[in-house]
Order: sequence, then structure tokens, then C-alpha cells
Amino acid sequence: MKQGKTKKTNPAQSMRDAMKKATTEMLVLFMLRQKPMYTYQMAQEVDRLTQGELSYNTMYLAVYRLQERGYIEEAEKRIEEGRARIYLGITPAGQTYYEQLRAEYEIFTKALEGLMARDGALYPEGTEDV
Repeated sequence: MKQGKTKKTNPAQSMRDAMKKATTEMLVLFMLRQKPMYTYQMAQEVDRLTQGELSYNTMYLAVYRLQERGYIEEAEKRIEEGRARIYLGITPAGQTYYEQLRAEYEIFTKALEGLMARDGALYPEGTEDV
């Protein structure tokens, strides 16, 4: 009986993918706070501005969700180089949502960094197990 190959996943890459998924909406809103952009342009700019550390090729689903919820909207249509480009902008509700996401992100990352800074010092030798 022939068995199919099992794909080994890199735990670090899985974590990176999960973190990207969790922060995509915040990143889209952040980029649109800078100026109206179309989705592919946002992905290119994030890649460029982070020197390839953050590469998002799946922003479209986040953009659709944000549009559906009224956090972003079509700001302008342009024809550039024979292509129709739909520039998106952030709405006042999107500004509020961004601020909430950013605050939660900062609370979470600050707590995590504080905990990780205590690596090896949480339970000094000689302390009893609880």
C-alpha cells in the first residue's frame, strides 16, 4: 500500500503565518491611514517598507472583510497603464477599529515580551513545585 507524503511543517513558519493572519486587518488599516491605495499596492509597500520581512500576498480577504464591515471604502477609481485601479480609504469607523486593534496588539506584545524577558528567572532553584 502506497502512502502519501506527509508534509512537515516548520513550527516557526507556522507561527509567522498565524501572526500575519492575526495582524493583516490592522496592517491594512495602518496602510490606508497613510494614503488611499489599492490592495496590491499595499502588499508591495509593506514588503518594501519592511525589506521583505513582512510579505503579504493574501490581503484581499482582509480587504473584503473590512469593506463589508464599513471600515474601509472605495475612495477613487483610476485608469493607470490601461488598468482600472480601485483605491481604498479608511472610514471613521475604520479609524476607531484600527485604534482598538493597535491597543490590543500593544497590550498583548508588551505582556509577552515582559514574560519572555523573565526566561530562566521565573522559578529560582530550590523553589517548590506548585
